[in-house]
Amino acid sequence: MNQFAILCLDNNPISIEQLRKELTPFASRFDLHTADSFEDATAALDYCSEQKQVVALVIASHHESFNGADFLIQLDKTPHTQSARKILISCGQDIQAILSAVNDGRLDHCLTKPLQDNLVRQTAQKELTTFILENDKENLLIYSQILDQQRLLRAHIDQKMRSYREGFITEQHRLSDQELAQQVTDALFGFFADKDETRACRTYSADHLLTKEGEENRFLWFITKGEVALYKKDETGVQREVVRYTQGNIVGGMSFVTGEPSFSTALTLTATEVIKLDREVFAKVMHSNTTLLPLFTNLLLRHFNRRLQRSITTKLELQKTLESLETAQLQLIEREKMAMLGQLIAGVAHELNNPVAAILRGTETLTEKIQTLVEAPHSAPNHQSIAILTSALVSKPRSTAAERELVKAVDEHIGNRRITKKLVKLGLDNQPEWIERARDQDTQLFEELEQLENYQLAGATLRSINVCAQRIADLVKSLKGYARGDDERFHTTDIHEGIEDTLVIFENKLKMHNVEKCYAELPPVRCLPTGLQQVWTNLISNAIDAFPEKGQLTITTQQASKYGKPWAVVSIEDNGHGIPEHLQQQIFELNFTTKKEGNFGLGIGLSVCQQIVHQHGGHIEVASEQGKYTRMSVWLPLGHS
Repeated sequence: MNQFAILCLDNNPISIEQLRKELTPFASRFDLHTADSFEDATAALDYCSEQKQVVALVIASHHESFNGADFLIQLDKTPHTQSARKILISCGQDIQAILSAVNDGRLDHCLTKPLQDNLVRQTAQKELTTFILENDKENLLIYSQILDQQRLLRAHIDQKMRSYREGFITEQHRLSDQELAQQVTDALFGFFADKDETRACRTYSADHLLTKEGEENRFLWFITKGEVALYKKDETGVQREVVRYTQGNIVGGMSFVTGEPSFSTALTLTATEVIKLDREVFAKVMHSNTTLLPLFTNLLLRHFNRRLQRSITTKLELQKTLESLETAQLQLIEREKMAMLGQLIAGVAHELNNPVAAILRGTETLTEKIQTLVEAPHSAPNHQSIAILTSALVSKPRSTAAERELVKAVDEHIGNRRITKKLVKLGLDNQPEWIERARDQDTQLFEELEQLENYQLAGATLRSINVCAQRIADLVKSLKGYARGDDERFHTTDIHEGIEDTLVIFENKLKMHNVEKCYAELPPVRCLPTGLQQVWTNLISNAIDAFPEKGQLTITTQQASKYGKPWAVVSIEDNGHGIPEHLQQQIFELNFTTKKEGNFGLGIGLSVCQQIVHQHGGHIEVASEQGKYTRMSVWLPLGHS
């Protein structure tokens, strides 16, 4: 027995049989009851009430000797029929009274005989869809095959995103760092209270090593009591303390999320209680409690944000960066991209961290050297010092091996390796005047070279700052392109730009793998740019999830002819485990996924991709061989669509 029922009332047996035939497609989810009298109809309703079956739709006939309209209006008085949708089939009599009842909301729909083919089925589908949207919001997708799929899908997505926003944006942002951390640790303690096979809850003594800079980290630590210090090696190899973490903080978060080597070394300073999670246990914990994922994501984002605040000292630049990230985040929320928010934010934070740290180091060095030059006797710059400064601004650093070979060759003519190294470093090894002074062992030479070294280092530092600043600008530009607004209008654009913007967003996850791009000359394509960018995002994300240890992503574009029309074809291929042939058509179905445990999402990625491509008049083709590859080819028509 189904949860909901449909009742048809008509005193004409032929009409009843016609109604039953048209309503048969709904029988998989709705029990169908028929009655040829008001007494039988009342008995059917009583039966539904006894079986605790809610009546979703009542269709009643109305003519001079059979008052179906009054029967429908009376349904509002019974609890298990109050929410039922009501359709009246009239023979054309009392039409004004019936229309008045419809307009007053006492009836939902009125059909007049003679009925067109499939009109009852179409009207019933519409009314049943409305009923399900109001009365079974948690199970919308199970009705998508028999009811209005587009309305149900849109409502499902809106409901999921609204629920996630309410939890992620509203509730957690009102919590202090301490309150948020306490909720996460309480939830974790609750999970491990009865069963802790991996000894996740443990206590470390002082000087216990958690992470080591440059080495692989497979764990995430929540500090519940005690103190941990993070250390980072400077340019000379000296290990320096950079920050201390106490209760409520996360250790190893960046390397745990990105899979990259640890950025710093973490040591316990006191006896420290932690919750230690590997990736497998972490996935189980997150799946055990639907409220824990937004809590953890928010806590992790705050953790990364603190790192950014410590690294970026210029308030204006920090604000611009955060605005760019917030813009990208809002677009992800609007277009089902929330599923990968944590990964994207982690990647962006990591990509920004290195150039910002280099800029900060460079400004310190530059400040020191400028002070040295200003305070030095005879500090006025001459032609040679300006030339060295200018050269350092544009020249690329020379490898250590090449510089060593050059020093060895030049020193054969000078005989003073200390002087030779400075001449080579300053690019003066090919100037006869300086070579001659070095041979003559000019007593002022070494002091002059040291002064020129300050100019050279100042120029090189400025160049490094410029390169790092450009890297930040490029990343922010790509984020802005990725997060541009979608006005749902078609534009003529180069689809390669959207693919490149998407690859920049995934750069942190792709750097350990190989990406090959084979772009053909394509004319501009008339499309919805943001819609297609969602397609590239989903397909590339799926390819990355399928990667083996050494992944190969191949993106190919070409112009092809099919059905006598020109097409632009974008193929995204990975060398992953492949998709079994019997599943290749199922992957586009709602709520179907082959992703491994631990990947959060709505389960509708490929279905949405297919709808977007269909909206462009195109289609998606799948080619895959288990253990070898999967290739998703998007066909988009060229010219006006």
